[in-house]
Amino acid sequence: MNRVKDKVIVVTGAASGLGLADTRVLTREGAQVVMTDIDPEAGQAQAEDIGATFITQDVSNESSWDRVMSEVDKRFGRLDGLVNNAGIAPIATIEDTTTEVWRRVMGIHLDATFWGCQSAIKLMKQSGGGSIVNMSSTAALVGLAPYLAYSAAKGGIRSMTKSIAIHCRTEGLGIRCNSVHPGSISTPMVHKALKTLVGTDLMAEEDPEKTRKAMGIGEPEDVANMVLYLLSDESKHVTGAEMVVDNGDTVI
Repeated sequence: MNRVKDKVIVVTGAASGLGLADTRVLTREGAQVVMTDIDPEAGQAQAEDIGATFITQDVSNESSWDRVMSEVDKRFGRLDGLVNNAGIAPIATIEDTTTEVWRRVMGIHLDATFWGCQSAIKLMKQSGGGSIVNMSSTAALVGLAPYLAYSAAKGGIRSMTKSIAIHCRTEGLGIRCNSVHPGSISTPMVHKALKTLVGTDLMAEEDPEKTRKAMGIGEPEDVANMVLYLLSDESKHVTGAEMVVDNGDTVI
């Protein structure tokens, strides 16, 4: 129960879905988690329930990163981990994607991950090292036609992660950077996609758990356990890796 004991870890997009699962698992394993999210009401309520700290943040706003890291430094005096998790997944193919949608997806995924990593490294250098986990997707590995911008952004995160990992190793910073690539996981985002694309309302099913398993859909904790491993000292020799959590979907 102490795999990340006393580590200070920031998780973005933490009011629901994967970020919330990450927060619950990391807190259970002894971390001091700082949750950030654009939804202050849900975020604060979850933080109080879990025993975490909450800061309102729009990750696509560059100045928000300096504010969050300054607050973390002020409260804890260190940063040991960052999970760049916040994201959106509008359904739109290459023919349907507008410039507005494209830029919003890139801002929340690529820009935010860039700013997050950059600001985290500054604080982690003062702390003597740390671990960054960037949430990508299997869309970065195979491409999803209904998710043009999302696939492109997640592919960019995959490459960015490797560049950051090599830089930190070369410079001897003691900072690791890895990406996690979930497949279909039972989150509000996936539920919406299933309903829109294939007409399956998972939460309306008589036995949603049985339906989820039959469809090969994982649980948020399946991803959170991978995040936990990457933030713990158990993965001290792992950097620049792409950790796929998809029940084999990308190898079929």
